[in-house]
Amino acid sequence: MKSFGMCKINFVVFCIVTFLFPLVVWAADIPQPETYFPTREQVEKYKKPFDDPRPYLKEFGPKQVLPKELYERLCYDEEKMKSLWTELIGFRAPDVVGKIAPEIKPGKYTYQDLGKYPGLKELMWPDLYNRIKPGGPPHAGNIPEFEIIPTRQYHWALPVAEATKENLGKTKLDNNGYIVPESWIAGYPFPQPSGPFKAQQVIYNLDKRYMAWDNNMGLTFRPIGLTKNLKIDFEGVYFIKAIRLAGRVTLGPYGWYDERAKHQGEKIAYMYNFLSPRDIAGTAFASLYYLDTGKADQLMVYVPSLRRVRKLTATDTQDPIQGQDIIYDDNDSFQQKLSPTRYPYKYEIIAEREYLVPAYTLDGSEYFSSKGFECRNMKFERRPIYVVQLTQSDPNYVYGKRIFIIDKETFLMHHMSNYDQKGRLYRTFDCNWSFFPEMGAFSYSGGMYLLRDHLDLHSGVQQFHQIPALWSRDDVGLEAVYKKGK
Repeated sequence: MKSFGMCKINFVVFCIVTFLFPLVVWAADIPQPETYFPTREQVEKYKKPFDDPRPYLKEFGPKQVLPKELYERLCYDEEKMKSLWTELIGFRAPDVVGKIAPEIKPGKYTYQDLGKYPGLKELMWPDLYNRIKPGGPPHAGNIPEFEIIPTRQYHWALPVAEATKENLGKTKLDNNGYIVPESWIAGYPFPQPSGPFKAQQVIYNLDKRYMAWDNNMGLTFRPIGLTKNLKIDFEGVYFIKAIRLAGRVTLGPYGWYDERAKHQGEKIAYMYNFLSPRDIAGTAFASLYYLDTGKADQLMVYVPSLRRVRKLTATDTQDPIQGQDIIYDDNDSFQQKLSPTRYPYKYEIIAEREYLVPAYTLDGSEYFSSKGFECRNMKFERRPIYVVQLTQSDPNYVYGKRIFIIDKETFLMHHMSNYDQKGRLYRTFDCNWSFFPEMGAFSYSGGMYLLRDHLDLHSGVQQFHQIPALWSRDDVGLEAVYKKGK
């Protein structure tokens, strides 16, 4: 008869083999991010923060930075991806645009053409149209000239499309249109939104988005804040690590990251390391998001001046993020929990139409100018769009209304307007993504990211270099914060 001690040892071995062996295999199979991830200085050899039109994604993108075996693993047959994604959503973007202001053709335009071509106003939402002018106070991000290019077809990575097809019809909504958490497995839950809860389905596609290689990535992030006189009042450098914990399809382990993620319903984990400015350098911030909208996320921070690790309350989601014109709920463009009880919304699709939007960049040649902080080398394309309005029911929430400009082909957000409880335009967020056709991947790298506060007239411009990475829990979890604090 085996002793109790031997049985206990055998049980431990069983747990290691069952739960940890898949992670060990993948960790050995995929190169460690530290072996290839570039420094900020290396990135800036190919793209300076300002006045740099070089198409750096062609010279320093994933193909050049990633180990060959990892890059090849993340590439798929483009025609197969296009075909499957068209099957899932039911259309190709180039086939459904061109009906509004058809006289506006591909070509180069300047702000001086606005009077000559009134159709441009019809093709842009008001905040974007108002940016078509030379740079100058009070806000950064004006666009004095741009080029309209023909509409392109975009597609998601083959594993994303295959997971979407495999799980068609499985994701359920309750009687109030809120997702039943255990019914979503992987992929986009509603590739063809329809029915009485169509608006919520569109927002859930945004919530479950697969940008940046399922959000298994590393990111060098440079936020710059500007006063209403366009003087820099904040300049930082952060390094961010992220792991998707649920619905994994691109990098193994697939599905749930591990048994802990499954048991606790974990969604995604981030680790922020603040490299500058000097007064916050050395700060480390870990966040863990849960799928359950009633469960508070975990936030831990190491403060070097205190030499202590502190737990933060995750219920103060309306607090602004340092140096940026967003709140915690706006992190990663939009991370607010959709709840029927905590800050609930009324969801509406107020338009389905085409707009001219900043095109998904293929080369990263767009740039900010140092004079006037203009957006330069901008390309626009007609895109089919959902305009979704979320009206807040709780008067205690910072925003009374949110309006989203969401791409119908990719389910990614191009623009968000946030209004305060008095109905005033408060904060806006503009994002144009990069796209890697051979990977079916969308990323922050190379795009133009603009934050504007329309009440205090502050602006933020953000620059990123983002590539896929498979981190471990030790890299992004609370343990990493504690190690930092020791």
